[in-house]
Amino acid sequence: MFIGTSMTQSVITIGPNAGIIEAKEKMEENGIRHLPVIDEHNKAVGIITDRDVRSAMPSVFSTCREDIGTQRISALTVSEVMMKDVVTISPMDTLQDALLLIHRSRKGALPVVDSNGELKGIITRRDLIRAFINVMGIEEPGALIGIVVEDKVGQMKKIVDTITEEGISFASILVARHWEEDKKVVFPYLLTLNVARVKKKLEAMGYTLLNPMEWELDHIRKC
Repeated sequence: MFIGTSMTQSVITIGPNAGIIEAKEKMEENGIRHLPVIDEHNKAVGIITDRDVRSAMPSVFSTCREDIGTQRISALTVSEVMMKDVVTISPMDTLQDALLLIHRSRKGALPVVDSNGELKGIITRRDLIRAFINVMGIEEPGALIGIVVEDKVGQMKKIVDTITEEGISFASILVARHWEEDKKVVFPYLLTLNVARVKKKLEAMGYTLLNPMEWELDHIRKC
């Protein structure tokens, strides 16, 4: 899936010369935490977050007079507080691209810009979660099972054929690494709660079943 179909298109923005009080009010009124900052040509020049605004506010332990602190805050502009080295993404990038970029950059949201740098939307962690829920079909009642397989061609077909023969439908299938180099773990999400029979059948075929709760990325990293 492409970013262009999952992003928020009606983006609430702010200009670099606006005050941070205005930015704070926009976020509170619209229930958002990120404001892309655009210039007069609709090009993204930065982004300001609720954390940036809070950091700019006077501390409760500040010793300066309240009226002086208020004057300082009122004089602060978005351009003085915003992140200028903004991390952006293209509408033609994929959800996987966005997930990796948000993870590596540790950002909560990415402005979506075209090849000219013009803002087209924004994609947040919440948007990504919603998109992957839709892709994986996990809103529907079902069961997730873990199957340890050898890392070779043909294993997926055997598993799919075996489950299909039981008249069970798939919502999605994920394939992940296993801590043994020559193994993978297949995680089918099945649209049924009655999986005892298919589990027994897979074990009879020689597959090892893994409790999804016992599969840990941290364990893989340590090995």
